[in-house]
Amino acid sequence: REWTMKTSVVFFLCISVFPGFSQGRVVREDETGFAECNVFFPGQVPPEGFTEPFHVKICQQYNKEPRFATLYSTKDKIPLYSAFKFTKPAQSEEENWLVEPQIDDPENDLHEMVHEADTGGTVANLGANQALTSDYVGSGYERGLLNPSSLNEEDFQVATYTLTNAVPLSPALSKSWHTDVRKVVEQALIPHCSKKDHLYLLAGAIPSSVRVKDKVSVPESLWLAACCDAPEGWSLGLLKKTDDENSLVDLTVQELEKQLLAGVHLFKGSCGGDTQSHEKKEAVLQAVSQIRSGEQVGTSDNQETKDSSWVRRVAGIIATPFIKLLELLIYIFVELVKFVFYFLWLVVKRVVGTVLNGVYGLWNGMVSYLKAISMVLISIPYDLGRVIINIFLGFLQIIQDVVFLTYRILSIPVGFVLHLAAFPYHSICAIPSVLKDLATGIGGTFSLVIDATAAVLHGFYYLAGHVVKRFVPKGSDD
Repeated sequence: REWTMKTSVVFFLCISVFPGFSQGRVVREDETGFAECNVFFPGQVPPEGFTEPFHVKICQQYNKEPRFATLYSTKDKIPLYSAFKFTKPAQSEEENWLVEPQIDDPENDLHEMVHEADTGGTVANLGANQALTSDYVGSGYERGLLNPSSLNEEDFQVATYTLTNAVPLSPALSKSWHTDVRKVVEQALIPHCSKKDHLYLLAGAIPSSVRVKDKVSVPESLWLAACCDAPEGWSLGLLKKTDDENSLVDLTVQELEKQLLAGVHLFKGSCGGDTQSHEKKEAVLQAVSQIRSGEQVGTSDNQETKDSSWVRRVAGIIATPFIKLLELLIYIFVELVKFVFYFLWLVVKRVVGTVLNGVYGLWNGMVSYLKAISMVLISIPYDLGRVIINIFLGFLQIIQDVVFLTYRILSIPVGFVLHLAAFPYHSICAIPSVLKDLATGIGGTFSLVIDATAAVLHGFYYLAGHVVKRFVPKGSDD
């Protein structure tokens, strides 16, 4: 409970101090294109031809506003492209990496990007379909942004630091890619698109069979496609091989599409089609060529003459120390402001933490005190009722004992009297039985005497007959 309360308070403070959180939304299959993020495509029509089941559409948002769109490959664990518009470079950058919970767990309630450490085990199969910070640790690769944070203002910049916008790049290649893209966009593309909000950018990667930790695909190439659909429209493609950090090849959009999957069309129609301004396109290609050769590019359509260019270079050499000093002072000032704010944040955090601990301890003490009092108050009627019941049961036991003792005492004379009263009855009732027994005995004796006499006479008769038969002659039987 203590951890939950502290976490809730910190979360509340974070919302109060930093009201925006980077968030993304995985687009459902029944939605058209990238939903709210269709605004980052010419005519609000996303590229065609990316139809594999492991291609996931993500509308990257911040402060509930769409910032750019990403097509993510859950098979290669890298984005295939990010679609965005140039806003303006931010003054400072702060890496704050996030993950997209719904890529791994579509049924999860987290509908926005969160810090990987803040998932707290609530996301099932985290990392099954997307790269994690642990996949880059110790691999020798950096998390290179397809949509560079340097081309975005602060609100847009926070949304770029998502692992769904990052591909594995070597440190040198990552720096080279971001530098080239920024120079091309700021010095070659923006100056030659009459309506800057009509400049659409696609930055992508071509996966290879090489994988970081047998999981995240290392890009074979990086590419950038630009489309200006203003009245004087044009389109352009750039390709950088990852095995050569200094390479930067300009292509037509159609040539670039052939380097990608079969049937891929990056922009609606031909992004200008027959109405493309060849003069604008040639100026863009010339500017790209100057960037590739390391020259400074002008921002106007009319090229400076060699003399004016030489004067400008001399002026640049003279002004460079002052500019560097100014940049140093600005950097020191920014760092000092950041340090002051960080120090104040630590102080506020420590004070708030102490106050919250005190409030939490006081709350626990009050709860414990109220709980103890409540238990005592509740136990009083219970104990009183138990005492009353015990007293009542004691009286019942006493009455029972008295009744039982009285019964035992009274049962002795009552039995004696009953037996005594029953004696004459039993004596008188026994006379007939005695007389009957006497009569039976006398009759039996008389009958026995008669039977004995008859038996004796019969014996004498039998004896006399036997003697006569033995000694008297047979002739004188008569």
